[in-house]
Amino acid sequence: MFALHEFAVGERVLEGIIETELDHNDAHASQIGEHRFVRHAGLMPFVNHSCDPSCGIAVNAHGAHDLIARRAIAEGEEITFDYAMRNHTIDHFPAHCRCGTAYCRDVITGWKDLPTERRDAYRGLIAPYLLDMEARPGTPGQ
Repeated sequence: MFALHEFAVGERVLEGIIETELDHNDAHASQIGEHRFVRHAGLMPFVNHSCDPSCGIAVNAHGAHDLIARRAIAEGEEITFDYAMRNHTIDHFPAHCRCGTAYCRDVITGWKDLPTERRDAYRGLIAPYLLDMEARPGTPGQ
């Protein structure tokens, strides 16, 4: 997915639409609550992961994930987000990340395995239930 025009910081790049609710997590599932997973409709499933993404997540009024520009995005630039911004755990991807950024973690992880510095860099642009889970005593990944 590549930008057809420029986007300013904080601008909505892609509106999320829930296609169907799932009874489990899989490689194309988006987590929308501690035990809730959905498949997004439209272009969202075609957006690639990056360990230094151009976009973050905001939950819209329908419970789906919108993509919000983390930084200015130029026309023709790839639209990306870190899958850890929406999923607490990720177990369904290849052994090595191929994003090639300076922040590449080598593996696509969920929020619970995200390094502290990346968590801090993403604050305000992640699914809020991840922070709720993180705040609870005994939640894995603390």
